[in-house]
This record gives sequence, C-alpha cells and structure tokens, in this order.
Amino acid sequence: MLVAAAVCPCPPLLVPEVARGAAPELDAVRAACTDALGVLAAARPDLLVVVGPAERPGRGPHPEGTPGSFRGFGVDLDVRLGRDPGTGSEGVLPPSLAVAAWLLERNGWSGAPVEGLGVGEPLEPERCAEVGRQIAARADRVALLVMGDGSACRSLKAPGYLDERAEPFDARAAEALGTADPAALMALDPDLALTLKVSGRAPWQVLAGAATTADLTGTLLYAEAPYGVGYMTATWS
Repeated sequence: MLVAAAVCPCPPLLVPEVARGAAPELDAVRAACTDALGVLAAARPDLLVVVGPAERPGRGPHPEGTPGSFRGFGVDLDVRLGRDPGTGSEGVLPPSLAVAAWLLERNGWSGAPVEGLGVGEPLEPERCAEVGRQIAARADRVALLVMGDGSACRSLKAPGYLDERAEPFDARAAEALGTADPAALMALDPDLALTLKVSGRAPWQVLAGAATTADLTGTLLYAEAPYGVGYMTATWS
C-alpha cells in the first residue's frame, strides 16, 4: 500500500557539477527536493520505488545498485541507485533515475531498499495507473519517488519555444500534485502533454494509480519555470 510519495523534477541541471556556473539558480529546487525526501524517510517504507521518464521504457525494474552516469552531460560523475552496491545487472539508469539516485545519495538515504522503473511518455493513462497499482501492492508500506518535468514550452527561450497552453497545463498539474488528487492527474491529456514536451505526465499517472486506495494529503513545495521548463516538487503523505 502506498504510504508516501515525493514528486521531483528531473533535469540533470539539478546536479551542480552539470549546472556548473548556473548551479545557484536551482538552489530552491534542490532545497524543495530535500524536504520532499525527508517526508519519504519519515514514512518508514518497506520499499521505495523510483519512477521516471525513459526513452526506452520497460527495461527494469532496475534493482538497487544499478549504476547511472552524467558522463553524457560532460561530467565525470557516476551514481548508483540506493545503498546496495549491487551488480548493475539491468544496465544503466536512464537520466531521470540517475538524477533520483543522485538526490538519494546527496540526502543520505538510509531507509528501505530502492528499485527504479522507467516509463515512456506515450504510455496510455490507464496502463500507467495499472503499473502504479501493481507497485502499491508490492509491500505493506510502499513509497514512491516520482521524477518528471512539466511543459518545456513556457517561454520563448524554452526548449520547445513558447506555447500559450503550457502554463495552464502546468497549473493543472501543480494543483493536482499539491492536493493529492489522483483523478485530476488521470485527467491530464497525454497528447497535449506530448506536444508540450511534458516528461512527467506518465510518471504522475503511475502515482495516481498507486494512490487509488490510499488516503493521502498533498503539499506543493515548488512550482516555477526556470529556463522555460515547469519544475514541480510535492509530497503526498
């Protein structure tokens, strides 16, 4: 059963070594992520599952110890998922889960075993929800760390250029995340999300499925659009 969730954005720029001179610009996001992970730790889960967008979904779950790297972003930095060094038998973490592994390491995660799962942006909402329900049934006390960004079309300099539909979409997502509203998350349009370059839609709908039988309260910790991309951090507990 799902007992807690943390929602965090997943840009590699969260890692200061990747952001370099621009690192201070995301200090507020990093602080919100630290607060969100504190809620997960306080819930004392039996299992923590990290869910994030992946270009090649379905490869996983990634067991504890699976390696990740930021070498593709020009930084000689490696991470592993969770505390167990493991064998890395399921290959390399996708970037979103590598960012999650970095967040867990940075914040000294010492709680439950950790697994990772990458989901693809085109995955249908009901299939996302089914994945979430399956995750929630894995243990008596399950926690989720849900990685994903909002629209990448919030400004003229955004990766996807400016789209007037982007801000209202992100506002709906932020309200749903901040109020722990699974139905509102499930109502997010996958086609529009794809057009607006939203990487978090599928992971958020996995969360919605996992929370189907839970009674959780949401708190929105951060919702801004630096660099024209919607970054949201929230907790469900």
